[in-house]
Amino acid sequence: MDKPNRRLARLNEQFRREITAILRRAVRDPRVQDVVVNSVEVTSDLWLARVYVRVGGEDRERQEALEGLEAAANFIRRELAAVLHIRRIPELRFLEDKTLANANRIEEILKGLEGGRSEEEPGDG
Repeated sequence: MDKPNRRLARLNEQFRREITAILRRAVRDPRVQDVVVNSVEVTSDLWLARVYVRVGGEDRERQEALEGLEAAANFIRRELAAVLHIRRIPELRFLEDKTLANANRIEEILKGLEGGRSEEEPGDG
């Protein structure tokens, strides 16, 4: 891995840790209490950071949590500026991380295929 990519990977992880700490320590909005920051992707020019979060609950609760995060974005940026010593704190965009839901869906599809295959096997012999 070349030097800029390593720096960006370190920065992504540092942003993830700091945003998680800020959400736990300083953000008082009850809508964001159960939010887990899975990953952060900062652009190389430091203009944008995509913050992927996992939110439990129903669709309405997930939407409210994302709205709460958007409302707290400027506050979180100010808190990050106080902790991180980089030339620019990027704009924060909070996105729901659907990786777990997609993995579960793939697993269900595979189970369905396995179930269909095991039903065919006894009749083949």
